[in-house]
Amino acid sequence: MSLTGPDSVRPEVEAFTPYTPGLSIDEIQARYGLSRVIKMASNENPLGVSPQVRTVVERHAAKAFRYPQGGNPRLVAALARHHGLDVARVVVGNGSDELIDLLVRTRAVPGRHNVVAFTPCFSIYALQSRFCGVELRQARLREDFSFDYEALLGLVDAATALVFVTTPDNPSGYCPPAADLKQLARALPAGCLLVLDEAYMDFAEDESAHSLLPELHAFANMAVLRTFSKSFGLAGLRLGYALLPPLLADYLWRVRLPFSVNILAEEAGLAALGDASFREETLRVIRKGRETLSRGLRAVGCHVWPSQANFLMFRPPADAPPARDFFENLLRMGIIIRPLASYGLPDLLRVSVGTEEENVLFLDACNELARGPAAG
Repeated sequence: MSLTGPDSVRPEVEAFTPYTPGLSIDEIQARYGLSRVIKMASNENPLGVSPQVRTVVERHAAKAFRYPQGGNPRLVAALARHHGLDVARVVVGNGSDELIDLLVRTRAVPGRHNVVAFTPCFSIYALQSRFCGVELRQARLREDFSFDYEALLGLVDAATALVFVTTPDNPSGYCPPAADLKQLARALPAGCLLVLDEAYMDFAEDESAHSLLPELHAFANMAVLRTFSKSFGLAGLRLGYALLPPLLADYLWRVRLPFSVNILAEEAGLAALGDASFREETLRVIRKGRETLSRGLRAVGCHVWPSQANFLMFRPPADAPPARDFFENLLRMGIIIRPLASYGLPDLLRVSVGTEEENVLFLDACNELARGPAAG
């Protein structure tokens, strides 16, 4: 292998397309000379960080020179108590992204196994499968963005190592009933793991009607992913966790990079789990704001898809600028949302639920654009 020629890296790396993150407030302020920019693009917590978490992080900042305790046992134990599960089922990671990567690398053998998911979907499933040299098969969602289980199962065979399903889904916010997911789990062949990515599940109006987490013990072929990035407000500290069959959890602990969850993230996670009032207020603000945004977007002529997440997917009005121009015009007005071209949906946009003030500013801007300002 050469260090300078086309074969200097693995073929999967040479052809790799990186993840596309949302725009930052700083870069939009600099680009357009704006003094104020609001970000409603990355599904972050509009209330910011819990005051209790902030206090704990400040108190433990002086420990940043220390390595965390191997295996983060206090956090693992707290999560097990939080969900009423055995500690042997819990694995924590540097965001859910690390755990998705670990599942692909521990379960799927390149050239032998495949991974199945819907499309469009969270891009990390596809990126890490391709990086690992594992075949990825994707079934299209129905036109209304609900799940076509028949199409998905049509791609599954005896060599399928993992099936990824995001619920509520990203970018649509669609959330299937738990009964449908039970049927899917039972229909998969032996040796295939169903991975339910529930990053947004706690925003659902009735979590018990949609999540299979309470029944995890009844399915030997199921894993659930959760995150601290959304309702707990810790996106910048990178903390996620997987709830798994105990044997698989043990294997993930064996291969997980040591100390991937840093000492401040661990302390923040513990504090976040203990601040029930902040999380309850977050859920209240999101559910109320989701309804406000949905009603307001429809009022200006947008098509809005039903959502159980902390975001809404919508199409701009027919007489407004097309999605790309709509997005760019919002940027000039100091509002960042998410264009969905990277999901293969160039005509659609996604907006995260913000604070009450941010939601009003966004809807006012949409109303102005819907009246037909010049694009570009």
